[in-house]
Amino acid sequence: MFFSLIAIAAVIALFVIISRQQTRIGLIERELGALRSLVLSGVPQPAPKAGAATEGAPSEAPAATTARPASEAAPQAAAATPDEPKAEAPTQAGEGASAEPTGPAEAAQPAAPAQAAAPVAARQTDVETALGTRWAVWVGGIALALGGLFLIRYTIEAGIFGPGVRLTMAGILGLVLIAGAEFVRRTGFRVPVQGAAGAYIPSILTAAGAFILFGTVYAAHGIYGFIGPAPAFTLLGAIGIAAIAASLVHGLALAGIGLVGAVVTPALVASQAPNPWALFVYLAIVLAAAAAIARIRDWKALVAAAFAGTGIWTILYLVDAPDVNLAAVLFISLATLAVLAFVWLALFLIAGRDEAEPGFDWPSIVPGLFVALTALELSVDPVFAKAGYALHGAVLLAALVAVALYRPRALPLLFAAGLATVLIYLGIIPPATIGADALDVGLGAEPLAASDAMTFRVGIALALVFVGAGFWDARRFAASAPVRSASWAAWAVIAPLLVLTALWLTFGDIDRDLGYALPGLLLVLVFAGGGEWIARSEEPPLAGGPAVSFALGGAGVAGLLMLHMAFSSGWTTVLLGAAAIVPALATRWRSYPVLGWIAVGAAVAVLGRVAFDPTIVGAAALSRTPVFNWLLLGYGVPAFAFGFAAWQLARTTNGRPRLAMEAASALFALLTIAMLVRHAMHGGVIDTGPVTLGEQAIYTLIALGAGAILVAIDMRSPSSVLRYGSMAAGVVSAGLIVIQHFMVLNPLVTDESTGTIPFFNLLFLAYLLPAIAAGALALYVRDKRPRWYAAMLALVASLLAFAYATLSVRRLFKGEFIGLWSGLGQLETYTYSALWLVIGVALLTAGVWLRSQVLRIASAVLIAVAVLKVFLFDMSELEGVLRALSFIGLGAVLIGIGLFYQRLLTRAARER
Repeated sequence: MFFSLIAIAAVIALFVIISRQQTRIGLIERELGALRSLVLSGVPQPAPKAGAATEGAPSEAPAATTARPASEAAPQAAAATPDEPKAEAPTQAGEGASAEPTGPAEAAQPAAPAQAAAPVAARQTDVETALGTRWAVWVGGIALALGGLFLIRYTIEAGIFGPGVRLTMAGILGLVLIAGAEFVRRTGFRVPVQGAAGAYIPSILTAAGAFILFGTVYAAHGIYGFIGPAPAFTLLGAIGIAAIAASLVHGLALAGIGLVGAVVTPALVASQAPNPWALFVYLAIVLAAAAAIARIRDWKALVAAAFAGTGIWTILYLVDAPDVNLAAVLFISLATLAVLAFVWLALFLIAGRDEAEPGFDWPSIVPGLFVALTALELSVDPVFAKAGYALHGAVLLAALVAVALYRPRALPLLFAAGLATVLIYLGIIPPATIGADALDVGLGAEPLAASDAMTFRVGIALALVFVGAGFWDARRFAASAPVRSASWAAWAVIAPLLVLTALWLTFGDIDRDLGYALPGLLLVLVFAGGGEWIARSEEPPLAGGPAVSFALGGAGVAGLLMLHMAFSSGWTTVLLGAAAIVPALATRWRSYPVLGWIAVGAAVAVLGRVAFDPTIVGAAALSRTPVFNWLLLGYGVPAFAFGFAAWQLARTTNGRPRLAMEAASALFALLTIAMLVRHAMHGGVIDTGPVTLGEQAIYTLIALGAGAILVAIDMRSPSSVLRYGSMAAGVVSAGLIVIQHFMVLNPLVTDESTGTIPFFNLLFLAYLLPAIAAGALALYVRDKRPRWYAAMLALVASLLAFAYATLSVRRLFKGEFIGLWSGLGQLETYTYSALWLVIGVALLTAGVWLRSQVLRIASAVLIAVAVLKVFLFDMSELEGVLRALSFIGLGAVLIGIGLFYQRLLTRAARER
């Protein structure tokens, strides 16, 4: 009932639309006749106003559009897509447009109004035209197709005819539609309206006929059993392939219908004993036909869909089939690659395109994906791996690389093969091998893929394939297509490196294995030589482009692996640091930008190693001998090597790698001293024990000294790293002093022993020496760094000196332990007041002598604190002569300060 109502509504709508179209056509014909009479008479006519409507015509049709020039008729003739026949302009309009002007009025008449009105009319949405030219045809085609199926259903329900007669009638209907479409096409049918090329009626009729024939054959086999699986399979496939072939005439939509029908055919035809060879030979034929037709018409979506259908059938067969026929799987996979290489991409040259041009063919992504998935399944699935199918998976991966090598535009196949290889060899690594100590997972688990002799040999073979093909094509396209060249060079190093790493972690000795170190060294030489070989083909030569960068970067990573495989933990760290010198020295002969970054990579690797094991050789193996132990080598050698690399890079390539190496050198120099200090002060043990005040004082002195050294180096060889690094060292030092020296580790809080020696004790190390160092650094950087930085250091020096003097007084009265809970005596309290006043005067004197406003302000603050102490604390706590002396001393100091400032101001006034 529902479909009947739709059909009635469609018929009524078509009748109304056709009636209105006839009315409009009559009006246009009359107006064309009038215009032609005026033109032939030679009577001059004023130009029509833009947007004026012709009398009696609909308001949306401007009069200016009735006299279209030839430039408007041409787009209408070419409006059909390349997939379908082109529409021709109406005869009357073409004649009117091509006529020569017969009078001066016509020759002088401007064409601008008509040309301006045409785009406006083109932009207007004509719902009526869309309904009448496109939607009606589409709905009609669908109605015809459904009508054929409904006819079969009706005859079944009513029992009018037998099954054979019903199917015969349906088949005849399908053939009649196809024949009618061909008749209409051959009689010179053209799309009458611009923009209606997608509703080409012969195409719609052919599609409806093919749809009905598909349904008829399926019903004859699946419902009634009139024909067996083989005839049904053959007929359905033939209909699909015929529809694909007919799409050369009727367009992409029919090709899509035929392809869907052909791909779905194996699922529609059930068999008691399915034959994989029949399935895959059939799919290969369909794929080849679709690819050939798609190449002729440049239908990329069609060929991608054909590859996807074939790939999906292959994966479903591998997953669901109880007994996989390996030969059939290899056949369809290799056939897919053959169609890609010899049909789709071979006919690429027929279109007049050069395969060596930049870019790639995106439909190649689909076959690359499915063939790589097939190879992955054959290699990873336990059943297939135990049967030795991993070798056949490797054959498919090598075939992917070969096709990509043969057809440059099939670059996605290279990525598919590379990713599949990476996944396969990541899968052979036992989960307990990596991360077992850091993560409590994977212990006792099994690897995803089989790790046997076959996997070992296949890995070596695939590594050789990627190296050989990768460097060959990288050199081939180094000048013409740098991105393609870089892609080949990248996989030429990624795949072999990952295969070697996986084999080492699976079959080798992780601690030390010279059997794998030798191939690692060989890869270093091959990658370095390959990078040089590629660089000589660049334009200009030896430019060090992306492909060269990948090759030399791979050499650096291979060297890192080789050192880990060949040496123990300590020597690996030392040699990795020293290895940073090699790429830096290489910049003397080659100015490749990547060389500096390889040196940076070595620094990052060493930093990672010391972060993982700060003791370099392990806590148990670290000697307790001060200074001369593995810490000196493990931190000192990299510091020296990084400094030399930075010095060398500054004279050749320079740039950011040089700054990074300078920073790394400074960092490791500080780490060397700090680790040696901690080792000495903790009895030769590097652990996570608490930091003492003495140890922290040494760290502070190191940081302040490093800041001074960086400033000195920066003055001789300016560098932003040295500039900001020196200030960072000073800021960090100030922060450590405030937090550690004054708060956390202060002997007043911790009651730590300050030592028995009167002067050279903990207070001397923790407060006086840092005060001298901070003051000297503040004085040194006054004209070399921002004012705030020098002022900060001067303030820190003043606070440290104040703390040292105050704590020394405390130690004088209390002895070795000066904790606050031991109380205060009256003489001690008076001594603090006198001391603070003396220090305030000393700071004032130093501030005037050094012309430092910070020191003068610090003296004022300290004297103010002394004043408050005297009036608020000494007045209540002191008694007798001590109270009097406290106020007398305070008064004398304040009067002296006033007198000093008066003379200072008087002298300044005289100098003016």
